[in-house]
Order: sequence, then structure tokens, then C-alpha cells
Amino acid sequence: MYEVMRGWVNRFLSDEEGVLLAALLIVSVIIIVTMGTVLAPLLTGIVLAYVMQGAIKTMERFQMPKGLAVSITFVIFMGFFLSLLFFVIPRVWRQLQSLFQNIPSMVERTRDLLGELPLNYPELVSEQQVTSWIELLNSESAELGQWLLSFSLSQLPLLAAVAVYIMLVPLLVFFILKDQQQILAWCSSYLPSKKPLLDRIGREMDEQMANYIRGKVVEIIIVGGASFVFFQLMGLEYAALLGFLVGLSVIVPYVGFVAVTFPVLIIAYLQFGWGSEFITILIGYSIIQGIDGFFIVPLLFSEAVNLHPIAIITAVLVFGAWWGVWGVFFAIPLATLIKAIMSAWPQTGHPIQGNTAVPALEKV
Repeated sequence: MYEVMRGWVNRFLSDEEGVLLAALLIVSVIIIVTMGTVLAPLLTGIVLAYVMQGAIKTMERFQMPKGLAVSITFVIFMGFFLSLLFFVIPRVWRQLQSLFQNIPSMVERTRDLLGELPLNYPELVSEQQVTSWIELLNSESAELGQWLLSFSLSQLPLLAAVAVYIMLVPLLVFFILKDQQQILAWCSSYLPSKKPLLDRIGREMDEQMANYIRGKVVEIIIVGGASFVFFQLMGLEYAALLGFLVGLSVIVPYVGFVAVTFPVLIIAYLQFGWGSEFITILIGYSIIQGIDGFFIVPLLFSEAVNLHPIAIITAVLVFGAWWGVWGVFFAIPLATLIKAIMSAWPQTGHPIQGNTAVPALEKV
């Protein structure tokens, strides 16, 4: 066992830069896990500033002074921030409260629909099955009522956190945009002057992170906005809330689409039944999702590193369990980071002697 461990250490940690990279990764994980909640406004500011770097660089390519480019970008950001704060979020919140208030009537409507199934489809559904479904619905609705009560009691800390974000995030975004070079220079001063491995991984992840974060923000705005407009035109209840959820669903590939489709279809069915309006909403919603999957995603993420769906879902589960919403949002770039580190990690020695399968595969 000792020889196996020593061989592993000699292979992966014999290079000084490999040791430095391992130490940086361990320290970063410890800081985020232990202080992630405290540093959440700072991390939010870094993410938002990262999103806006593309606009600043574009303006600088047209010979615009950096100070002016930063000012224009920050003014645009504040316009979106205030619009979200005073128009979008209040409307979504009001519709969410309305949905909570209407849940008992929706549950009753669902009971009536289930009770009609044995009459309309006696060969497919029996009364015993409907009875078991209604009992399950009653138990789940009771648990949902308890959760809503606890949620309403826990709103005060949430409002305090929102107030902190409103005050701190715009200031942090401004100073990060303004003093980006000084901040990066200060961080680099604590690292070795020659660090080719870290520089290579940093450049690769800078490109991947930039493409992913900016692309996701644009995708959220397009998909969420298009869904809201469509639901509003169809007269669907809770259009703003559902459009908001559809926009957020693109953060989590595969899982988000499945999770948000059920509320859309349930609310549409309870409002319109099996009529033409329900079919129209189903077709229109499918078209929006199809445009997102076949046109928007390939256009925005053409430079992204391809990951297997199992790797994406695993990353979403793991990082979401660790860091909540931010972990879900950054699941794909973090998985890409891990893949880049594993590919670039310096290795010495050949632990499996005489193995010609790997070189053969590399030639294919």
C-alpha cells in the first residue's frame, strides 16, 4: 500500500507547480465551503462584472477610453438592475403569492378531475386507483401547506439578505470593473513569476467561463422574455412567474427543462382544460424550447467544451448540494475546470508498464 501511495505522489505531485496548484485548489474549496454565505455578495459582484467585461472590451476595440467604457457599461447594468428590482421581481412575487393562495382551489379542481377518470375511462382507470391517488394528493397538499407556512415565517432573514445585496452588489461591481487590473496584479504578486501551468489553465478557463456566463445570461433573457410574452398573449395565469421560471430553467441543462414543464402544463390544463388554448400553449412552449436547444445554445456556446450529459447532471447534483443556486449555475464551468486541470496536470513516470492501449487510442 505504501508503494502504491508513493508511486501516486511521485507521479502527480513531483512537479512544484502541481503542488502549488493542489494547494490553491484546496484553499479555494475550504474558503468557499466555510465562508461562501458571507462572501456571496462579493462572488455575485465578480460574476456580474465578468459578464460585462465583454461589452467593455468591445468598446475599447473601437478606441473608446476605458473609463468611459466602464461608465457606460455600469449605467446600462444599473438600468437592468433597477428594472429587475422595481418591475420584474415585484410582479413575479405578487403572482407567486397569488399562486400560493389559489393552491387549495387547484387541489380541489385536481380531485374533481381525478374523480371523473373512472367514468370517462373505466377500462384504464379504476376507482381504487383514483382513491389512492386522491389520498396521495391530500397528504402532499398537507405537506405543501406546512412548507408554505414555514416559508412565510422565514421571509424576514430573506428580506435582510436582499437588502444587503441591493446595497453592496452595485458598489462591488463598479469597483471591480474600475480596478480590475490592480486587483489581478495584487493577486498575481503572491504567485511565482513563472507559472506556465497556472497561466495555461487560467487562459483556458477565462475563455470558457466568459463564453458560458455571458451566454447563459443572454439565454436566460431571451428564453424567459419570449416565454413571458407568449404566455401573456395567450392569457395564461401567472405569466410573469412562469416566464421567470422558464428563463431560470436554462441554468440547469436537461433537469431544468423537465422541472419547469410540469408547472406550465398543469396551470395551463387547470385553466383551459383539454381545449384549443391548452394545445396552442403546448405547441408554442415546445417551439420556444426547440429554438433554444437547436439555435440559441449552439450559437452562444459553440466554443464551449463538450461534456457528456452524465457528467453535466453529476456536476449539477454535486455542486448544487455544496453551494446551492450558485453551485447549479457554475456546475458546467466548474466541471470544465476539473476536466482542464486533469488534462493539464503534470505527470511523471508510467505506473502501468508495457501498456500500449493508451498510445494506440491517442493515435485514433
